[in-house]
Amino acid sequence: MATTISSSPEETLALGESWAAKARSGWVIGLTGDLGAGKTQLVKGFARGMGINQLVTSPTFTLVCEYQADLILHHLDFYRLVNDSEIIMAGLEPYFSPIGVAVIEWYDRWQGPFPTHFRQVTITQTGETERHIEYEDFGD
Repeated sequence: MATTISSSPEETLALGESWAAKARSGWVIGLTGDLGAGKTQLVKGFARGMGINQLVTSPTFTLVCEYQADLILHHLDFYRLVNDSEIIMAGLEPYFSPIGVAVIEWYDRWQGPFPTHFRQVTITQTGETERHIEYEDFGD
């Protein structure tokens, strides 16, 4: 498991941007962390790194936002969903094998198997602007 410390929102954006440089179709990135931990900030940086210039906001009420770049970025939010059954009933299971990249906030609501190419990310707020970000890759 890798760990990084972000001391500012700009550093969190930069981390997401650096991850996007290595993105490839089929990737799923699952984000967990409390409200305000920086999950959406990380996705904004990821989108920027993919060359997406649109406003990126958390899809808390819409569940999915899609952004077109060389790869499609699927940004999902499971906050309003309680468990696997609700995720499946909402029709979101296909995003576990995306054409493009799927970044899922509140991924811990899913208890089913990991996707084939998966990065598990936990963001913990450790100060007003500081974040402790742990991540681990699964699959090839």
